[in-house]
Amino acid sequence: VAVSVYDAEGHAVRRLDLGWRPAGAYRARDRAAHWDGRNQQGEVVSSGVYFVELIAGGRRITRRIVLRK
Repeated sequence: VAVSVYDAEGHAVRRLDLGWRPAGAYRARDRAAHWDGRNQQGEVVSSGVYFVELIAGGRRITRRIVLRK
């Protein structure tokens, strides 16, 4: 399982590699895919529109999110 965050221009902002996970609902921050609003270098990103891509097994899902501060 991997989650990638892209800015509105399509540039990669952050990638969260979660490794192999069994199917299920993960709600606790320590087990779930939790993006803290920071880029790969640990810097806080600005408010705006971002795209989040989830890749799990053979599935790929992309959703638009809005980050507000």
